[in-house]
Amino acid sequence: MFWNESQSEKPYEVPDDIVDLAFKISCKCLPLEHAKQLSLAVHQALPWFEEEDKAGLHLIHGAESGNGWVRPEDVTNEVLYLSRRTRMSLRLPKERLDDAAKLTGQTLTVDDYTIEVGDSILKQLSTSSTIFSRYVLSSESENEDDFLKRIYEELQNMGISISKLLCGKTHILQGHDRDIFTRSIMLAELKPEESVLVQQHGIGEGRKMGCGIFIAHKGIAPVKGIEDD
Repeated sequence: MFWNESQSEKPYEVPDDIVDLAFKISCKCLPLEHAKQLSLAVHQALPWFEEEDKAGLHLIHGAESGNGWVRPEDVTNEVLYLSRRTRMSLRLPKERLDDAAKLTGQTLTVDDYTIEVGDSILKQLSTSSTIFSRYVLSSESENEDDFLKRIYEELQNMGISISKLLCGKTHILQGHDRDIFTRSIMLAELKPEESVLVQQHGIGEGRKMGCGIFIAHKGIAPVKGIEDD
């Protein structure tokens, strides 16, 4: 007799080779536009960070940025007011976790503001089917359709057959030698392993400035209302 019963697949386990290290911080407010200065502060505190290909910096978003998709536009006069729950996070390969933990106890200077860095916790990457990045490098000469086509092709090269891409707002970040034009983007209906793969590798360059880094989002349905705010 031959008896072959189908075996239920084991749930996908998120690998721990790339994780987020989230630090408690003491900081009342930061400049709305802080990508360049925060990047410089982290580089000064962690000299190896610039050369670590797998490392990335999450920009800080406080109460003024709502749920992260919309934020104030006046970068000259606006500041971000931070709560005690606000965290500063780095995306890192696990072999750099001990090195990065040395940030605890340090004080980072961002323009005229200071960030006192506290204890950290590890956060695994999400298996969410919907993920988004606030800032993906683009250019003012690249229209939305061309941007989406380029991202689609990059995902194809990663082995991901994406079916739903949603382009969001544009932002201009102050770079080290020039302004950086970015677009936000959401990816939906990903398999767990696809979602993690995108979070591990990101899209485009500028990871040390907070660009191309993806995080979980609650879904595509609320985006219309967010964009209208």
